[in-house]
Amino acid sequence: MEAEEPVVAPARKEEESMDAYVEETPAIAETAKKRKSNASIPVDKFDWDAFEQEADYGQSKEDVEKMYSDTLSTVIENEVVEGTVVGITKREVIVNIGYKSEGVISVNEFRYNPDLAVGDKVEVYVENTEDKKGQLILSHKKARSFRSWDRVNEAFEKDEIVKGYIKCRTKGGMIVDVFGIEAFLPGSQIDVKPIRDYDVFVNKTMEFKIVKINHEFRNVVVSHKALIEEELEAQKADIIGKLEKGQVLEGIVKNITAYGVFVDLGGVDGLIHITDLSWGRINHPEEIVQLDQKINVVILDFDDTKKRIALGLKQLTPHPWDSLNPDLKVGDKVKGKVVVLADYGAFVEIQPGVEGLIHVSEMSWSSHLRSAQDFLKVGDEVEACILTLDREERKMSLGIKQLKPDPWATIMEKYPVGSKHTAIVRNFTNFGVFVELEEGVDGLVHISDLSWTKKIKHPSEFTAIGDNLDVVVLEIDQENRRLSLGHKQLEENPWDVFETIFTVGSIHEGTIVSFNDKGAIVALEYGIEGFAPAKGLVKEDGTTAKAEEKLPFKVIEFNKSNKKIVLSHSRIAEDAKREAEVKENKEKAAEAESTQNAVKKIKANIEKTTLGDISELAALKDEMEKGLK
Repeated sequence: MEAEEPVVAPARKEEESMDAYVEETPAIAETAKKRKSNASIPVDKFDWDAFEQEADYGQSKEDVEKMYSDTLSTVIENEVVEGTVVGITKREVIVNIGYKSEGVISVNEFRYNPDLAVGDKVEVYVENTEDKKGQLILSHKKARSFRSWDRVNEAFEKDEIVKGYIKCRTKGGMIVDVFGIEAFLPGSQIDVKPIRDYDVFVNKTMEFKIVKINHEFRNVVVSHKALIEEELEAQKADIIGKLEKGQVLEGIVKNITAYGVFVDLGGVDGLIHITDLSWGRINHPEEIVQLDQKINVVILDFDDTKKRIALGLKQLTPHPWDSLNPDLKVGDKVKGKVVVLADYGAFVEIQPGVEGLIHVSEMSWSSHLRSAQDFLKVGDEVEACILTLDREERKMSLGIKQLKPDPWATIMEKYPVGSKHTAIVRNFTNFGVFVELEEGVDGLVHISDLSWTKKIKHPSEFTAIGDNLDVVVLEIDQENRRLSLGHKQLEENPWDVFETIFTVGSIHEGTIVSFNDKGAIVALEYGIEGFAPAKGLVKEDGTTAKAEEKLPFKVIEFNKSNKKIVLSHSRIAEDAKREAEVKENKEKAAEAESTQNAVKKIKANIEKTTLGDISELAALKDEMEKGLK
C-alpha cells in the first residue's frame, strides 16, 4: 500500500496562525516565550494551574481570543467561498478557506480536473462550519452546481474552451460533467475521425466547446471535434496551398465507404473514389485497402473553395491496356471472366483492367433479342471472338455466337421451300406468329396462314407461346434472314370442295353464333362460318333471328379467294314469293295469248259469213270481250 502524502493537521494550522498573530502583538510576546519554554516539560509533570496563574496577556483573555478570532475569515454556512488547496491525498483534498480549521473534500469531486495541485484556488460550498467532530464541512461539487448554469451560459456566449469529465457512455454518445452539469457529447463530435470504441474515453478529462444550449430543458451539448476542426482548418489552408495536380503524397486510410476511401494527408482529408482504386473492377474498397493502412496516393484534382481533394491509387501503376498483347487483333479468340451483367450485354475481363463488351446481339444468332442474363452470369469463364479493338480509346467488343457456324449460311439446304418442320412458338404480333426452328433461325407464320376455315382475330386464339407448331416453308429471304412459313398449307385447301357444296342459291342449315354492327356470324356444316347481313335475318313473321337460333340460310355469295360466304334467311321466303308471282304471271300471259288467237280466228271467219251472221257474231264478240274483262 502506497504511503499517503503528508497532510497538515488542522490543529497545527491553527497553531501556526496563532504564532503569526503573537509575533505581531508585543503585549503577549513575552508570555508566548514562557509558553514555548514550558513546551519542553513532559506533559505528565506540567503544572497547568501555575500556567494559568502566570499567564499574562497584558489584557483580558476574552480580548485576546477576540483579537485572534478577528484574524480568521468570517464564514457563513450555505455560501460559496474561494479556498486554497493545501493538501491532496488519494482520497481527500484539504482546502483552506481562512477559517480556524481546513475543510476536507472527497477527491471524487475533482475528477473532472486531474491537474489539480496544491496552491490552486477552488470554489467550495460551506455546508457546516463545525460538525460533531469539530470539522469544517465543505463541498466543491455543490459550489460548482450553485453557479454551473451561469458559467455554462457565459462560456457559450464567449465561445470559451471548457474542461469536462467524461462520466459514462450513453446512447449515441457520452455524458460529460461540465461545471457540475451533465452535458451530452454526441459520438460524431468526439473526434474528426470515426470512433470505433467509445469506452476508451470514459473517465477522461478533455477540453470542449459548448455548441448548443436548450434553456427550456436545460440541456447542454458539447463538442471536442469543434476544437480539432479549428486547428485543422489552419492546417488545411496551408496544405491545400501547397498542393499540385499529379503530386504523390503519403496518407493513412481514415475511413472506408461503399463508394470510396477517405485518406488523411496530415491534417486534410482526400477521397479516393472506388473507380480510382484499381484498374480492374471491385465490389468494395475493402478488397484493396484496410483501415489505418499507409498508402501512397496521387492528387487528381482539388477545390480550394470547398476543400475537396480527389485522389487516385490506380494511377500510380501503368494502365493495363499498355501491357495488352500487341499481337491481338480482330478475329482472335480470347478467354475471360464475366464481371458485370446488364440487360444489353456482359463485360468480360480479359486481364485485370482490360475489359470487352459482349452485346446481347452477339450472344446468339437468334434475331429475337433477350436479356444477357439468359445466356451468362457473373463469374462465368467464357471464350469469345474479338469483333472490334481500339487501343487508343481502350475499347473492345466481343462476340460468342461467332464461335458457332451461322445457321443462315446453309438455310437453303436445311430448310428448302416446301419442307415441313416443327417449330416453337416464341412471340405474337397482331399479324402473325414468330416461331423458332432452331437457335438463330426464326420464321413468321402470317395470321392468314394459320387456318383454312377459322376466322382468327389474334394468334393467341389459335396457339400459345412455348407450344410446338407444325409449319411448312413457303418462302426464304436469305439476305434479310427472313422465313415465311405456313401452318394451314400442311392440309389441302378445303375451299376447293366447299365451292361445289356452297353454290350460290343453295340452302343450308346454320346456327347464329354471334352478332356485330353489320349482321351475324353463322356456323355452317363442315366447321366453316358464313356471314348474314342484318336485313337477311328477318323472318317471315317480321321478327329478327336471335343468337343460337338454327335456321335455313341461302348462299347469296361465295368467294373462294377471300374465304367468304354470304348468307340470307330472308332471301328464302323472298325468292319463293317472287317465284310464285312469276308463275302466276306466266299463267295469265298464256291465257291472254289463247284468247287473242281465238279472236284472230273469228275475225278471219267474219269475212266469209253473211250479213245475217254478222249480227250474231257481233253479239258473240261482245260476250267474249266481257269474259276477258
